Amino acid sequence: MAYRETASVKARKAAQRDHLLHSAEQLVREGGFANLTMQTLAVEAGVGVGTLYRYFDNKAVLAAEVFRVATEREVAAVATAMEHPGSFTERLSHVLQIFVQRAQAAPRLAWSLIAEPVDPAHMEAMMDAITEVYQRYPGMGAFAARGSIISSNDGGTRSVTLDVAGADLAEIYTVASRLEREAEQVFDNPRIQSQPASLSLAQPLIEVHPRWNRAAEVQFSTEDLGFTVAALTDGAYLDEFFLGDDKIDIYAYSHRTGTRPELAALPGLPVHTPIGATVPLSSLATLKETVDTSVVRRVNGRRTVTLNIIPPRGVALETGVSQVRAMIQQLRDAGDIPDTISITLSGASDQLQATQESLSGNYVVALILVYLLLVAIFTHWGFPLLIMTTIPLGIASGLLGLAMMNGVGALLPLLGLPPLTQPFDMITMLGFLILMGTVVNNPILIVHQATLNFREKAMSAVDAVNDAVSSRLRPIAMTTITTVCGLAPLVLIPGEGTELYRGVGAIVLFGLLGTAIVTITFLPALTALVLSLFQKRA
Repeated sequence: MAYRETASVKARKAAQRDHLLHSAEQLVREGGFANLTMQTLAVEAGVGVGTLYRYFDNKAVLAAEVFRVATEREVAAVATAMEHPGSFTERLSHVLQIFVQRAQAAPRLAWSLIAEPVDPAHMEAMMDAITEVYQRYPGMGAFAARGSIISSNDGGTRSVTLDVAGADLAEIYTVASRLEREAEQVFDNPRIQSQPASLSLAQPLIEVHPRWNRAAEVQFSTEDLGFTVAALTDGAYLDEFFLGDDKIDIYAYSHRTGTRPELAALPGLPVHTPIGATVPLSSLATLKETVDTSVVRRVNGRRTVTLNIIPPRGVALETGVSQVRAMIQQLRDAGDIPDTISITLSGASDQLQATQESLSGNYVVALILVYLLLVAIFTHWGFPLLIMTTIPLGIASGLLGLAMMNGVGALLPLLGLPPLTQPFDMITMLGFLILMGTVVNNPILIVHQATLNFREKAMSAVDAVNDAVSSRLRPIAMTTITTVCGLAPLVLIPGEGTELYRGVGAIVLFGLLGTAIVTITFLPALTALVLSLFQKRA
């Protein structure tokens, strides 16, 4: 006999489900969707985890339901606000006020509903979806990128920035548009932003051409005329004052035009001159309707369009810079970029070259300092060279480990796990400087004990090295294991903030592992060989 739920049972289940959704939304209000898990919800709602799965199959279904309930409530609030009496402009202003007030009341929830992915692995997909939505509008460009705590939000440390400069604005826009299209072909789904945002000369404008002779007759200076035109149109900035903690800007507007002047009426607007006469604006300037760009960007005094090209995350910045340089050279050779247009790389791409040059010099200085310190410790010029041989081997181990991690990490999606990749970028390169000071620690133990056995205990070369390895093996293993365990979560466990320093951690971790192997294999053999040569000379 089939069981039929009674009305009271249905009501109880509905109430239970509403209670779970309310508790889930409270967790999102406190910490976003990242704070929402089945375990935390069970604790928040005071139920067992098994009870949750009766209503929601998994976290994704739960999060989607929270999103649906919250957005329906916000949409209903906006719809109610639209019923506010008044003109369309007044109603729209009221809606925006209500929207801002509700967002300020629950800022974390508002951000989660608008921009936070349920799963951090979906970040790229979310940015693609946002870009696609905005690109549906004719003539609209869209740009979505991850922010950076080191650089600006224009791509941060992964942006290949191009400054396209010249004298002719139309020519600059044409070249910039050509570069943007070509970059989309060179890279697989890059993120490209232009400054100015619109590379079109189709913005309706009113050009004001002063009649300087007439302006001089009424004692109008260039500044005075510009201020007057601004006051008659968009408003002229006067000053600012503070009312409590609020800063209020003061603007001057014409009482005839207000904030929405009619273009047809501008030529006949009366202008009060310094000599006391009142003349129409048309007698002081010629007004011409035209189309042009609303923004003219200048870098070092030259008209410039800046392109921020962010390659896919699997492409290292150095590789991206090389590909962009090759793209520019190819376009120049084909004649698509005239000689009157100059293109320079700036931003993170320019910093990459400077960082490489700086690190190259720092590597040499670091090597010299490490060597001199070892000479002071061993009071010998030759034995420290044994330890120095482990540095290039440690660097090679770091590079090999990074390549292996990227190779294995790219296969993780086959097992249902998120990919684990780390491009070789500027921050990753800093790991080599850290590695140079850490890889010598364990070799110092081996070489110091071996030389001590050889000099003071009069052991043979082989016996001195064997005793050094056997006595120092445990400290080497302990220091290596503890360091590796400390770095492993940063390198191998994805999380918020880890991707920034993962490259540094990977270089140091794999470099130390490789050096540990070298320290107990290659280094003892080399040390025994050198000590044997000293023994034969003696």
